[in-house]
Amino acid sequence: MYRQIYLPLDNSDHSNAACEVAIRLARASSAEVVGSHVYAARLHDYRFKQMEYTLPAEYQDEVELQRQRKIHDSLITTGLNLISDSYLQAAQRRCLEEGITFTPKTFDGKNWEVLVQDIEQNPYDLVVMGACGLGQVKETQIGTCVDRVVRRAHRDTLVVRHREGRDPLSGPIVVAVDGSPQSFAGLRSALEMGRLLELPVEAVSVYDPYLHYVLFNGIVGVLSEEASKVFRFKEQEALHEEIIDTGLAMIYSSHLKVAKEVARAEGYDLPITLLDGKAFEQVLRYVRERDASLLVVGRIGVHSDQGMDIGGNSENLLRLAPCSVLLSSRTYVPPIDVRGEAQVVWTPEANEVLERIPCSAQGLSRTAVLRWAMERGHSIISQNLVVSALGDILPPEASAAIGIEVSHRPADDAEVHVCRDCGYTARGVLPVECPVCGGTSDLFARVDREGIAQAALAEGEVTEELTFDNRKIGWSMEARTLLHEMPAGYLRRRIKAKIEKVARTRRLAVVTLEVAEPLIAPELGRAANAQPHRTPLEGAAPGSGDLPGFEEAAGEAGPVDQALLRYAAGGPGGRYVPREASPTVARLRPREEGTTPGASCPVDHGPAPAPAVCPVPHGEPQAEPLPKARPVTAVPAD
Repeated sequence: MYRQIYLPLDNSDHSNAACEVAIRLARASSAEVVGSHVYAARLHDYRFKQMEYTLPAEYQDEVELQRQRKIHDSLITTGLNLISDSYLQAAQRRCLEEGITFTPKTFDGKNWEVLVQDIEQNPYDLVVMGACGLGQVKETQIGTCVDRVVRRAHRDTLVVRHREGRDPLSGPIVVAVDGSPQSFAGLRSALEMGRLLELPVEAVSVYDPYLHYVLFNGIVGVLSEEASKVFRFKEQEALHEEIIDTGLAMIYSSHLKVAKEVARAEGYDLPITLLDGKAFEQVLRYVRERDASLLVVGRIGVHSDQGMDIGGNSENLLRLAPCSVLLSSRTYVPPIDVRGEAQVVWTPEANEVLERIPCSAQGLSRTAVLRWAMERGHSIISQNLVVSALGDILPPEASAAIGIEVSHRPADDAEVHVCRDCGYTARGVLPVECPVCGGTSDLFARVDREGIAQAALAEGEVTEELTFDNRKIGWSMEARTLLHEMPAGYLRRRIKAKIEKVARTRRLAVVTLEVAEPLIAPELGRAANAQPHRTPLEGAAPGSGDLPGFEEAAGEAGPVDQALLRYAAGGPGGRYVPREASPTVARLRPREEGTTPGASCPVDHGPAPAPAVCPVPHGEPQAEPLPKARPVTAVPAD
């Protein structure tokens, strides 16, 4: 793992917490600690010269002024040296007590510049810094020195936050996985740290199916009628609903499955969680919910250029996370990309059909056909299967353009089945396997649209509205009243767009309180009373009965499955506790763990076997030499 840990110090609360974390890591991994402090004697000298004209007249005599300059230089140099010594001697004393090799360094110069140069010139494996310095005030999110160092020093950096009365590393380690080599390297580092520090590790991934819908709502009002026809909002939204949204879920689900396989190879059964929404926001909520002590993210994301200093989501999490953050700069590419339990084979004739499609759309079409085939349980995709799938998915004119005759397609009133684990919706067929989470057909339940319509009538007058692509969606009086509790403006428009998106995905003609409340309540600060985001299922209207639509299954289910059914039906009670994060959450955990999706109910499986250590060497370019480090006198431990 880490063999040489670099520890900048300044005696702030966060720096002292970083010192304890570095010592704990070094003790567990037999690493060496290099402590440093940078002081600014030259800056003080420059400032004193600037203020000389403000001195009283008796001090402005040339002889007296020269004497004052010598006194000031002596006091500043000696004082700063003593301060630096005291900072490093305290850390050295702690390392000696733990039997850890400690090397002290002090420099004169600009703090972040000198630290970056020292990091670039030396083979440090890990940089451990406090999140804020001595200049911290109430509104400070992160210190300027830390901010500049993490942007320039592309080395694994652990930014430690002081937690009053608590150990900085005393809770779960959460790894944010987005498929980038940096995030997978961070996962391996987290697994090793979890083993050494005896902390649980879990992985989370986030995809955003709402962004395009919000954007379309924002631009529809500014486009001319002619431009709107060219943009073709209806076809664009259909493309996202039928292909892109599910494709995104499948992509990020596969990232989590790869992460689980990486952990399994190192002897660890990794819990994985798939969330939907804005990436940094959902990760932040999840970290707070889990009371994590460490968040591990890649320095840059899967869509970033290699030359970027830090990714946008990583920067937001670094500033806003209530725990310590490890920015992973190392890279790791897993040897096997796990796609799912079943291996799907394409025949040459099936590939020939796809080749008729324009190159720019072949990737999306292949994903859509794969999803269609997995829904129906196919492991071999033939020509006839591709023709049937594209006939269902593509508009008639597009199907005709590539020579596919459309015999039938699902009607608008076709049955819609919802996966109780991840919320994936299938229209016109009961899937054999969920293409997102891999769940079997018994995890799907039919949406009772008649029950929703009855509930809407019971909630008052239903008002129909036109969406940006001229589709009608009704809103019950109670749902609309709750929506208008949101502040007017962007936030209300964004939540309204998300609710409409969910209703359209489930082919609902009307939005009821049962549909809208789980998305609105967290934004209003009422997350404790929010129900999980699931539409009412066949068998009863919303709110009637203990497990509407699941009476037969409930009679044969045990306590855990009872809780699962309550979660799927959106009913209260059981072991499920609604969380503050997005209600549309998919947790991809093995069912044998005995947990209810969306609920924290871990089962103790005993300690996991120790994973193998796989350090990754890094070659670094030579930089300009630093100012010579002044030796610090060691103070023996008491």
